[in-house]
Amino acid sequence: MSTRFLWRTVGLAALLSTLLCIFGFVYAFNQIIFPKKAVNPDVAAAPQETVKPVKTSFADKEKIQIVALGDSLTAGTGDLSGRGYVGQVKEMLGKQFGKPVFVLNNFAIPGFRTYDVLKDMDAKQDIGKSIAQADLVLLTIGGNDLFEGGQGIFNGQNEEGFNPAAAAGRVPEALKRLGQILDTVAKANPNAVIAYVGLYHPFLDLDEKREGSLLIQKWNTAAFEMINKYPNMVLIPTYDLFELNLNKYLYTDHFHPNQDGYERIAERVVQVVK
Repeated sequence: MSTRFLWRTVGLAALLSTLLCIFGFVYAFNQIIFPKKAVNPDVAAAPQETVKPVKTSFADKEKIQIVALGDSLTAGTGDLSGRGYVGQVKEMLGKQFGKPVFVLNNFAIPGFRTYDVLKDMDAKQDIGKSIAQADLVLLTIGGNDLFEGGQGIFNGQNEEGFNPAAAAGRVPEALKRLGQILDTVAKANPNAVIAYVGLYHPFLDLDEKREGSLLIQKWNTAAFEMINKYPNMVLIPTYDLFELNLNKYLYTDHFHPNQDGYERIAERVVQVVK
């Protein structure tokens, strides 16, 4: 065997080994980046259950009907134009979808707490009937349960220094009632979009330790967990809307939004439910 033939054989073997290594590397790389899903024959053969989704879009409706309930925020207290966020949501949805939008009823009453709403829904059959006709249900409740309009949550007669402990004790029972309200509304109309407007902290500028922020966060988090159980129900966050602009967006009572504050809430509602 000549030396030239020997070197050719060695070179060919080295080339084949190199090509084999390259092929193996490319194959392994491809499996890592684009893995093939393992198929279980038993699972693949099982029929797939189809669930028809509930339609929540307003785009193909001839008109949009709104029903509102809750406390003074849904009543529009603080908005000198009289529209509140409900009226502004009506206007914004009308412009966005180019179709008639009606507020069938606004059952909100200033000062209402969670137990007032439950009592009202139980006593007035027309509330349930109106909700059953709605495409969109708007709800605010809980602020009066926690803050009682600003009464009893400050230290001292001069109302100096925020004291969230006074409100914290009311949270557990109020949340239970909120759950009952949400469940009642969902059962009255399982197809409507139900928008619960979350709480903001109207006394944040008086709360140096920001202890009240934790209380609001606890409430909104618990509300979200309840709402997440219902397919057509959403939480509208508002805390961030007021956090850095309290003086700009609050009414002179330092509790309710002003017209601009309600506009921000309305914009958030439309952004979420559209």
